[in-house]
Amino acid sequence: MQGLEIVEVVPGSIAEELDIEPGDRLVAINGHELRDVIDYNYHASDDFLLLVIARQDGETWEIEVEREEGEPLGLVFAPPVPRQCGNKCVFCFVHQLPKGLRSPLYVKDEDHRLSFLYGNYVTLSNVTAEELARIKEQRLSPLYISVHATDPMLRERMLGKKNIPTIMDQLRELADARITMHTQIVLCPGWNDGDALERTVSDLAGLHPWVASLAVVPVGITAYRKGLPRLDLVTSAYAASFLNEWQPKAQELSERLGEPFLFLADEFFIKSDTPFPPLEEYGDLPQIENGVGMIPLFLTQAEDVLDEAVPARPVKITVITGESPYRYLSEFLFALSRKTGADLHPVAVKSLLFGGGVTVTGLIAGSDIVEALKGKQVGESVLVPDVMLKEGEGVFLDDMTLADLEQALGTPVVVVESTPAGIYSALLELAEKK
Repeated sequence: MQGLEIVEVVPGSIAEELDIEPGDRLVAINGHELRDVIDYNYHASDDFLLLVIARQDGETWEIEVEREEGEPLGLVFAPPVPRQCGNKCVFCFVHQLPKGLRSPLYVKDEDHRLSFLYGNYVTLSNVTAEELARIKEQRLSPLYISVHATDPMLRERMLGKKNIPTIMDQLRELADARITMHTQIVLCPGWNDGDALERTVSDLAGLHPWVASLAVVPVGITAYRKGLPRLDLVTSAYAASFLNEWQPKAQELSERLGEPFLFLADEFFIKSDTPFPPLEEYGDLPQIENGVGMIPLFLTQAEDVLDEAVPARPVKITVITGESPYRYLSEFLFALSRKTGADLHPVAVKSLLFGGGVTVTGLIAGSDIVEALKGKQVGESVLVPDVMLKEGEGVFLDDMTLADLEQALGTPVVVVESTPAGIYSALLELAEKK
């Protein structure tokens, strides 16, 4: 009688009225034993519920609940413990981490439940027939799936694992069940580009609309690839050649399928200094968490903020960013400075923690910021984008806290939403305080 541990009871909820307490366990709903929070969400949708509760004192309660449609029970559970990944992908970022980081960063998850709940990408290499049946029965849609290559032998080489299920068989089964899938390819020059990429894109486009989108993102390489297979970075020349070939193909697919389907990561455009397509070509931004469409969205939002910006009290602020988006942020800050009278200085922080080809903002450590600002006059405050910090904990990848950073810099640090509006709002607040 295991069930799900209740970690919180929402005040004023049905659960509180029933004297259910944190630490109790919800074992079953309407005769269905619960394995995880997905089972709970699936079976708790009826208006009449029979709950089996295992109390901390050893008692077992059976409680009948009749509620209005959509009224929540008020129970909060811990997220599922993720299944570990048994792959040894040639491009795996975890295998390229330096020593000494906090232990959760070295955990590789490969869990279709987290794909459904949080949008984590999974390869489906460990999914059983029983689990596929559950996905179809409980409508776990959409799923986010790392394909990389549809050629079975190449995929096994890239995932570093033999005798894995054939990905196209799995995708066809899910498509037949009308499960929506968003897919990705981590592009490794010399591995899964060229003819292999042509095949992969064609195969996945053939499953549209259930394969709803496909993102191609360049491989990320740190300075810690010792003992791992050779991988080449996507260079400026490679990115330019890649876009020259694949932008027209993406447009052709969009016209043929009736909506945007193939999305090329922002990094290709940044590296090659190629103009971005208009924002409307990114559809409803299904791959934005994958670094696709972030800069076009930022540029569009920047125009809106600059149209609304008004003069403010003079204030000098340093704004931190990674190397990749520096050009676009600096152009926005220059224009915002002119509109508001503020003195806004962007600083592109180099990733010393990871080294190699890591240039994105979300992988900047606190110690990297300290090094980048050493000897600089940073003004009244330093703005740090929220994507650099672990959500809910306020710590950087190297475990440096905001308080640690403020002490090291001798300047107040403000965490801001990573948008033009977030920066402008912080500017106004700081100017008002001054």
